Amino acid sequence: MNAHEITAFLDEYLNTPHIEDDSNNGLQVETSTDIRKVGFAVDACMDVFRTAHLQGCQFIIVHHGLIWGGIRYIRGDTYTRIKFLINHGIGLYACHLPLDIHKEVGNNVQMARLLQFEITGEFHSYKNVKLGLLCQTDKPLEDVTEILHKHLGEYTLLHFGGDSCKKVGIVTGSGSIALDSAIALGCDTFITGETRHSSYHKAKENNINVICAGHYKTETLGITALMEKVTEQFSIDAVFIDSPTGL
Repeated sequence: MNAHEITAFLDEYLNTPHIEDDSNNGLQVETSTDIRKVGFAVDACMDVFRTAHLQGCQFIIVHHGLIWGGIRYIRGDTYTRIKFLINHGIGLYACHLPLDIHKEVGNNVQMARLLQFEITGEFHSYKNVKLGLLCQTDKPLEDVTEILHKHLGEYTLLHFGGDSCKKVGIVTGSGSIALDSAIALGCDTFITGETRHSSYHKAKENNINVICAGHYKTETLGITALMEKVTEQFSIDAVFIDSPTGL
């Protein structure tokens, strides 16, 4: 299999070319190498690249890519990373917002499924998409945090709402941009990866629970689900390369 075959599939499946984003989504680093194994990771970083090479990957699919709005100079970290990929014949594909919002393998959808929430709609307009999911449930807040702790690890809870969750907004990763929208829509709980300092008083003054389950951890959900889809589509060897940041 070559890079253009897998790119064509991902572009269509994730609707990549039609989603506006700060990330330059799609094939970011080309390769002519025959692809026999694909690495999947959250971040495009040297730890991931080195591990992918050691594990025999010729292609890497990431959530956070290398190119955001264009490359001004090829030097420093940019030079080091691109040089490593090219020297080792490794291609790189990035899917940021296309993976966040996808209705099957997206980070938000996978979070809702993990928590067994009923998805009722989308919210918070961002560029030409809706960034988050609205969900309905009847779970005690304690049950929700227990599930998150079991599957994703440590979390931060701003417990300013009630002890049960009924209307929940989900935006994985850095989702504080959508907190105002969640409040306006009457959510009692907002689940994200990480938030801003200023969100503390906003949550407190509006009596809403905010659960921050980790930017990195909440975005492992989509990339691992995408890995299953790609291996099913191409019957190719694949590996998830875990490089946690603790954030």
